[in-house]
Amino acid sequence: MTPAQHFRKRAFDLAASALGLLALGLPLLALALLARRSTGASGFFVQERVGRGGRLVPIVKLRTMRPTPDGSTVTTAGDPRITRFGAFLRRTKLDELPQLWCVLRGHMSFVGPRPDVPGYADRLQGDDRRILELRPGITGPATLAFRDEEELLAAQPDPQRYNDEVLWPAKVRLNREYLDHWTLRGDLASIWQTLFGKP
Repeated sequence: MTPAQHFRKRAFDLAASALGLLALGLPLLALALLARRSTGASGFFVQERVGRGGRLVPIVKLRTMRPTPDGSTVTTAGDPRITRFGAFLRRTKLDELPQLWCVLRGHMSFVGPRPDVPGYADRLQGDDRRILELRPGITGPATLAFRDEEELLAAQPDPQRYNDEVLWPAKVRLNREYLDHWTLRGDLASIWQTLFGKP
């Protein structure tokens, strides 16, 4: 991406995230209270993820799982940690709403690679490291391609291995293609498809 393209992308993110927070701020707080009641912990889940340039940034979501000592970073469909209300939030993608704040702060973008925990994006090698030029996104081509990721992982005998050896390399390829062919129109199409399920 050129500097001008980065500027246009960031300008859109700033304007859209500010409007989104103004419109959805009160419903978001109500959902956070319900998430807190459902999980028995803070309604917001904050975790450091790999951001632009490989720097760690805080990513905020509505909490959908009960806190457990299990350190697994792979979540499958039917995970017992997910509460009933949390399953609703995940199914409707409402758990992503707090990331509007992350976009406003410059930690994320509306469209881009999903923010990964350390051990994935920060270990990219060669040409794949160009992906780190991008801010992680709320949605993106790889996210849309694997919308059923949790169900896909649940069907595997070894979900972690399948994620590392199949899903992750496929996402890297899609994200690299996104970087090489970025347009604002493409971002708008990804947002539309995320919201309405139609290309």
